[in-house]
Amino acid sequence: MDKKNKTGKKKQKSGGMKEIKMRPNIGEHDYNFKVKNLCKFLEEGNQVKITIMFRGREMNYVDLGRKLLERIIEDTNEIAKVLKEPKLEGRNMTLVLMPK
Repeated sequence: MDKKNKTGKKKQKSGGMKEIKMRPNIGEHDYNFKVKNLCKFLEEGNQVKITIMFRGREMNYVDLGRKLLERIIEDTNEIAKVLKEPKLEGRNMTLVLMPK
């Protein structure tokens, strides 16, 4: 019985955490590429942490980062739900999504 439980635990996969990092002024092609990878991670059953990094004068445009995260939420709303709302922590704004 113990041996059976051990082999079951070996094959068990825990939902890991993947991270995707972006800058607020990301290009359209780069954005689409990152969202495609994000969808792939979610379909594998992983939680995804999206980080928007602000450098230098970009801190004056935090609203651009928030709009970018809102766009990501809108683009992935059929396969993901928000675990943690967008939050500014120092120079990074983070959002955590989990698969539905």
